[in-house]
Order: sequence, then C-alpha cells, then structure tokens
Amino acid sequence: MSDVQTITTDELKKKLDAGEELYLVDVREDEEIETGKIKEAKHIRMGDIPDNLDNFDKDKEYIFICRSGRRSENVCLYLQDQGYKTRNLVGGMLEWEGEVE
Repeated sequence: MSDVQTITTDELKKKLDAGEELYLVDVREDEEIETGKIKEAKHIRMGDIPDNLDNFDKDKEYIFICRSGRRSENVCLYLQDQGYKTRNLVGGMLEWEGEVE
C-alpha cells in the first residue's frame, strides 16, 4: 500500500489565499457539512465516492477533507489504487482555521 501525500491546514490556506487552482473534496456526511465547509470544496460523501469516479480526472490532484483526516485518508488510499492523484488534509476540519461557508 502506498503512502498518502498530505497537506496541512496552514499549507492549504496559503495556497487558497494565493489563488491557486485546487480541487478540494469534502467527504463528510450531510449533517457535518451543515457546520460549515471550505467554500472551494465540492461535497461528495465518502460512501458516494465509488459512484462518482467519472467526476474525477486522473491528470488532476485532489485534496480530500473530512472532520479529522482519517476518512479522507481512506478515500485517498482507495482513489490512489484506482490511479488518481490525491492528497489528504491532515487534521481535517478540526484544525481548519480559515473561512467556511
């Protein structure tokens, strides 16, 4: 099993503040999203990822987000096995100090 690439909340905030084009996917459940999500993130529940593979491009890198970083790490491992480029947000939304919507 390959290691999952990671990004910290500070690194992500700096990239967003710099206007970098990033592909963020929040894999939390609907009720968790209601507490706020990063504006640029697309919401696809973890359980719905396999049915949404057509929405991902193997030439792009996706940053996955959950509450603490554990579920998103599992999604990263799954997608890496499918040939996708992934990065996990370490600490998840618990450590995110940027804006949410």
